[in-house]
Amino acid sequence: MSHTLYPLRHARLQRSTLAVPASNVTMIEKAAESAADVVFLDLEDAVAPADKPQARKNAIAALNGIDWRGKGKTVSVRINGLDTHYMYRDVVDIMEQAGDRVDMLLVPKVGVPGDLYMVDAMINQIEQGCGLTTRVGIEALIETALGMANVEAIAQFGGRLEALHFGVADYAASMRARTTNIGGLNPHYPGDQWHASITRMVIACRAYGLRALDGPFGDFSDPEGYMDGARRAAALGCEGKWAIHPSQISMANDVFSPPEAEVAKAKRIIAELRKAESMGKGAASLDGRMIDAASEKMANNVLVLAEAIAAKA
Repeated sequence: MSHTLYPLRHARLQRSTLAVPASNVTMIEKAAESAADVVFLDLEDAVAPADKPQARKNAIAALNGIDWRGKGKTVSVRINGLDTHYMYRDVVDIMEQAGDRVDMLLVPKVGVPGDLYMVDAMINQIEQGCGLTTRVGIEALIETALGMANVEAIAQFGGRLEALHFGVADYAASMRARTTNIGGLNPHYPGDQWHASITRMVIACRAYGLRALDGPFGDFSDPEGYMDGARRAAALGCEGKWAIHPSQISMANDVFSPPEAEVAKAKRIIAELRKAESMGKGAASLDGRMIDAASEKMANNVLVLAEAIAAKA
């Protein structure tokens, strides 16, 4: 093992991340009662330019008026891009008026580490100036060719950065990739055309202690397509996926929760390895297969997740 290690910066249960346009108060109220682990109030793409000032006010009112933590929710706000004039007011107003009620800010279209530095510095100044004690985290959306080209450097940023999300829609546009729908597969490509990009992002996350999340699947009338995409993302190492419709929440929670049989097997792996250890052995066998220290690490990943889910329930 290398002497250079980056432990997980902030553990959060994030199997499902429900996207909610902050321009729609009714949807915000329903989101608070949903089964989503994380809700992000969107000030960016889901809100028309003319509605952005009111959406910002709605988000602040919802942050202050709803007991998100009491409802078992982590709540985030997706601010507007750094290339817009909405962004600075998003950060200032959200932090000054609800900085002790928001858990994270989601920064879209991050291209270089300096993008995160700007947001991080603004949050630092406002927290100090307002005497806020709740530390607000940052999530970054990797959804441009520039962002993916710099994903390792972005992951190393440090500061408040907790997670990277793969934003497939804008990424497809940035790459000029041909796709049938947001997050869907192109039948002319032999496999999953997002596989390589998600893998690169996940590697950066795991190397530098970040959570890795898959983004949206646009066709909410295609539950099987959503489930297939979620399963592939989970297989690549993502720990959760967006839900852009309430019907997708339970599917994300299901795919990214370890089945009972998997949890039971993880416990058996730990037990067998402890038994082998007591006999001076570094490996053991279980169900006709060898298990060793690497098996224990994988088993512990399952058990930690299962414990987090049980704690929330």
